[in-house]
Amino acid sequence: MALQNINWYPGHMKKTRELIQDNLKAVDVVIEIIDSRIPVSSRNPVIDEIIGDKRRIIVLGKSDLADAAETARWRDHFEKQGHRTLALNLQSGENIKQLLKALEAEEEERNKVKSFKRPLRLMIVGVPNVGKSSLINRLTGKKSTRTGDRPGVTTGKQWITLSNGMQLLDTPGILWPKFEDRSVGLCLAFCGSIKDDILGVQDLAYELIKVLEKDYPENLMERYKLDEICEETIDNMDAIAMKRGFLMAGKRIDYERTGRIVLDEFRGGKLGRITLEKLSEQA
Repeated sequence: MALQNINWYPGHMKKTRELIQDNLKAVDVVIEIIDSRIPVSSRNPVIDEIIGDKRRIIVLGKSDLADAAETARWRDHFEKQGHRTLALNLQSGENIKQLLKALEAEEEERNKVKSFKRPLRLMIVGVPNVGKSSLINRLTGKKSTRTGDRPGVTTGKQWITLSNGMQLLDTPGILWPKFEDRSVGLCLAFCGSIKDDILGVQDLAYELIKVLEKDYPENLMERYKLDEICEETIDNMDAIAMKRGFLMAGKRIDYERTGRIVLDEFRGGKLGRITLEKLSEQA
């Protein structure tokens, strides 16, 4: 897979960048939501460039799927960089009250330096399928936006009023124009921020198994009842298929079905709490 050669910049991504730039002056605080499993790859440098020095709160989303100890290390890392940072489980709503308190603190700080008082205006940004819609629904206490397990569900511009009177501008997900680093493209694909049909389910699952057999071999063995982790990734993929009975005529391996189940179970947390990008391994 030549991920480094993929140019992922369809028209709506360009429009989203323009939307963020056009509306940035109208907001007081930007909420940047990233994936706790891939805190580096899910931070878009284009967004960083656009936002600049604007006040920012970083939300480590999907924390229920990530290694808790690693998430704590990443939170401390971003805090030391000067950003308020919270880890959220958007499925259960854990720590949503802490986010609301952080927003109220931002509003108080703004009111100290502004001669006028109005509701705090917020913008949520992040790559596709990172959990923006789920976060908005938690903040409003109702289903304000559409959610889905595929990238690109949210479209257009929406101003939403929160229960505390604050106003929030939702934006569609935005990826950067191209992947300079193959590992970034893979991590985004593993977590569903890139549509599977762009890279291929079989190849993508093969690459994920390669990562898991190195960093989380026990998780693979436990989930798929493997006797051992083989040296060759294809042998491990075959073993998973055999254990699940994913065979076609002539006892040929059904790699498409095997790949789909591995990706789905990783994304659903059935392989355990896994962080693919650890702070100690990042330059």
